[in-house]
Amino acid sequence: MMRMTETVKQLLIINIIFFIGSQFVANAYPLFSLYYTENPNFRIWQPLTSMFMHAPMPNLMHIVFNMFALVSFGAALEHYWGTKKFIFFYISCGLGAALLHIGVNYFTFHHVLNLLVENGQDKAEILKILAEGKYDTNWQNIIPLSDFNSLMGSYLGTAVGASGAIYGLLTAFAFMFPMAELGIMFIPIPIKAKYFVPGIIAIDLFLGFKGSSLFGAGGTGIAHFAHVGGAITGFLMMWYWKKNQFNKNRWD
Repeated sequence: MMRMTETVKQLLIINIIFFIGSQFVANAYPLFSLYYTENPNFRIWQPLTSMFMHAPMPNLMHIVFNMFALVSFGAALEHYWGTKKFIFFYISCGLGAALLHIGVNYFTFHHVLNLLVENGQDKAEILKILAEGKYDTNWQNIIPLSDFNSLMGSYLGTAVGASGAIYGLLTAFAFMFPMAELGIMFIPIPIKAKYFVPGIIAIDLFLGFKGSSLFGAGGTGIAHFAHVGGAITGFLMMWYWKKNQFNKNRWD
């Protein structure tokens, strides 16, 4: 493994500080996790701060996997790019992940909201009830259970974790080192990065739709689009940099 670079080390420390601190500060998760934008608990800084939050104890695998991937892939990328370019890419992928997550939640929420309104429910009353963190049991008799769960999950659920930014790093690594052989614990044969990275993204997305997750703190389908958002952002940035030959230049 390549020696840990300075920015990767600092990001690792920040994530660990956030994780430990959030276990002891009562309002840390409501304040720094990413809420749906129409939820009263949403704050403008949450798309950024949620990148440094992870699932609470006793779930350690969420932060352990993300930090292992950060060190494994981030160090190689920072070594070739330099500090400023690496941190710009990392934060951009994290914000791209949050943006797609919010967009999918918006579409999902308003789709189910419209179903309730079409079936005679008052829109203002629905929003008022949800803003109080509650729901009307009658909704379950009007719409399918899957739609009800989507409504509640998109409005009341939160997103935490560096996974979106990490998936951006994975995508960049596959761009820069496509022939590098990578392995995973349940596949004994090394796989080239250009196949490995698209493969785990596809598998993770599929399991997300099924309500589970290959990596991270467990999946709910909707929140899982944060991973895809990070990967897409990373792909677009790498494609642009490669097209303009900008990826060959360090920023520092």
